[in-house]
Amino acid sequence: MRKLILVFLLGCAACTTQAQDPPRQRAPSSNAPSATAPSDTLGSLRALAGDAACSDSAQCRTLPLGARACGGPEAYLAYSIAKGSEAQLRSLAERYQAERRAANKASGMMSTCQFMPDPGAVCQAGRCQLGTGEALAR
Repeated sequence: MRKLILVFLLGCAACTTQAQDPPRQRAPSSNAPSATAPSDTLGSLRALAGDAACSDSAQCRTLPLGARACGGPEAYLAYSIAKGSEAQLRSLAERYQAERRAANKASGMMSTCQFMPDPGAVCQAGRCQLGTGEALAR
């Protein structure tokens, strides 16, 4: 009986020790971009894309965002060419992609190597929205 109690207590002690260990964090490297830099760029991208107002699907485009560790974009953003600067959006998207690649490399990030096709964008209710990917992306 004593052996059984001892085994039980050791098992409980092991479980509580693991639960109390704080997660290990790597010290930020001085060469790595700050954690807020990519989100600032993403916020600027979304602000520049605005409400993506449109009157026809021909005015809608998609923009690949970020970078997965295994390659390809993390997501897509629908925007309208009816107003706004497409060149400025693309420039910010390239900057955000470079920031995400650097962050992935610095952190040793891994991801699934699943291909994310461009879903395309369509004009619905006066706003460009991501499509289903059935139509060709513009």
